[in-house]
Amino acid sequence: MAFDAFLADRIRQQLKEKHIYFSELGIMGGLCFKVDNKMLCGIHFDKKFGNNLLMARVGEAVYESELEKPNCLPMDFTGRPMKGYIFVTPDGFDADDDLSYWLDLCLAFNPLAKASKPKKKIK
Repeated sequence: MAFDAFLADRIRQQLKEKHIYFSELGIMGGLCFKVDNKMLCGIHFDKKFGNNLLMARVGEAVYESELEKPNCLPMDFTGRPMKGYIFVTPDGFDADDDLSYWLDLCLAFNPLAKASKPKKKIK
């Protein structure tokens, strides 16, 4: 199953309302939102839970405290948790205020985040 188009529209709308310039990148059946060429957040369909999860890049400084909140899980779809990244279950972002909270947290970390190195093209 692909990512939730309605959630993607909600994220787009909130970023536009916040006057944030962003880009999108489809990844492994999900969708990633990028600001300043760095991952901000994304949508991931989790087969284990059978629903869409919000991927939030919050940074290591607040990672542990945010992870303690209800509806938050370590981002570990590779089998190893990625520090600074959190999965939020739908109950944690169903309300617009809740989604806005997560986007604001991601936007606060974005200037501190490192951009991935561009992949070299094979000739």
